[in-house]
Amino acid sequence: MDANLPLSAASSLFGSSFPWLSLIALLPAGGALLMPFLPGDGTDPRGPRTVALVVLLADLLLMLWVFSQEYDGGTSGLQLVERLPWVPLLGLEWSLGADGLSTPLVVLSGLVTLLAVAASWNINRKTQLYFGLLLLQASAQSLVFLSQDFLLFFLAWELELVPVYLLIAIWGGQARQYAATKFILYTATASLLILISGLALALGGDTFTLNLQELSQRSYAGSFGILCYLGFLVGFGVKLPIFPLHTWLPDAHGEANAPVSMLLAGVLLKMGGYALLRFNVQMLPDAHVVLAPALIVLGIVNIIYGALNAFAQDNVKRRIACSSVSHMGFVLLGIGAVDSLGLSGAMLQMISHGLIAAAMFFVTGVFYERTKTLSIPNMGGLAKVLPITFAFFLTSSLASLALPGMSGFISEITIFLGVTSNAGFTTGFRVITVLLAAIGLVLTPIYLLSMCRRVFFGPRIPALAVVGDMNPRELVIGLSLLVPTLVIGFWPRVAIDIYEASTTALAGDLASHAQIALGRISALG
Repeated sequence: MDANLPLSAASSLFGSSFPWLSLIALLPAGGALLMPFLPGDGTDPRGPRTVALVVLLADLLLMLWVFSQEYDGGTSGLQLVERLPWVPLLGLEWSLGADGLSTPLVVLSGLVTLLAVAASWNINRKTQLYFGLLLLQASAQSLVFLSQDFLLFFLAWELELVPVYLLIAIWGGQARQYAATKFILYTATASLLILISGLALALGGDTFTLNLQELSQRSYAGSFGILCYLGFLVGFGVKLPIFPLHTWLPDAHGEANAPVSMLLAGVLLKMGGYALLRFNVQMLPDAHVVLAPALIVLGIVNIIYGALNAFAQDNVKRRIACSSVSHMGFVLLGIGAVDSLGLSGAMLQMISHGLIAAAMFFVTGVFYERTKTLSIPNMGGLAKVLPITFAFFLTSSLASLALPGMSGFISEITIFLGVTSNAGFTTGFRVITVLLAAIGLVLTPIYLLSMCRRVFFGPRIPALAVVGDMNPRELVIGLSLLVPTLVIGFWPRVAIDIYEASTTALAGDLASHAQIALGRISALG
């Protein structure tokens, strides 16, 4: 497509007469611009919170309407495409599009961000800045998932780092400055590798282009493709996170307040998984076919190391953070499986973990507001005084350990089937992979249920005997996260139908590249 194609013409060509995706992405940023003009600290801190809730609720409803009316889940290609020259001198375009890889994560982002604002009910300090940052974060997240221009994607990727850094550094715990600085150092350094690898792809063809679809149609075989793949893997692996690039995560979760932890676990980690699918798999299929077994090995390390590390944590949020490292290992496992079942499982795992982890961090925030501690040894007997909170925490823990009937079970069993059904791997490799990954499945209920026992059924702490249980607002937030996990667990097609066409097409493309690679090897032999 011509890079100078007007927005209206491009939209009409792809079946949409209105820039819906631009509205979805920019509506929260528009709300953030209102924050300086609202009464806040010292007058009425409810104003910024109310505006943020209304804007994000409208944005979520808009997402649901647009994707239900204008999006076809049976189509594997981009839909609702918008393409407009922005900075022609740099080749930068305002180019947005939605497909099966991005659509469910955009909706997940909208839901979790809305609930994070609703969970920030007791924020009374610098409220204009706080809720303005959350709105800006919402726009940046949507742009990451919807951008079809590399430079626009990179700008959005960098933009979302700023609100998270400030949210941790200003409203975090005692070691917030250390955690925020560590977060920005890790992620900003990784961004250099992303930028270098992306520009290398843009300059690697006959003509310079930053359009992701045009880049994916090129062939990057040989050592050049491998080097770009490794650059993206390390850059995106920090955000996923991949061992040993994960050490910022427990510190960030340990110091961030509960709503920010909901965003970190529910959305930011999924950006890493999405980017691996979009760049490493879709743009560099030849390199991915070669390095897929390495991703599986990294996934196994993540699963086992994250689970073992969780046992060493006496802080509730740090233990859940290590659990996230373990569970995101299954995403690597699915991506490395190469086939349609594995890729489908990886997508479903990102959706499932986004809901479950956000629920766990939210409930953790609920009892932290009442107990003022996250230290497991300093809590006990809370089940009697917080029975509803206990029920929500136990349910989210059961979902996290992949109990049948929950979304986590469907996603992880699909990933296992994807690995075992791939005839490209030797039988021994598949058996060892499944056995090692199963260790994580065994360890997960041990560290999660032991945490539940110590927090809710340990010796009663007298000072915690009079705390109040969840209020109606908190019940609505908790149900909004746990009900979808049950719905997906019993009826997974509600999620799979959104992305299946895209993952099937992606797996077919990988299969064709694998056949070509085998043909070259046979010819050399």
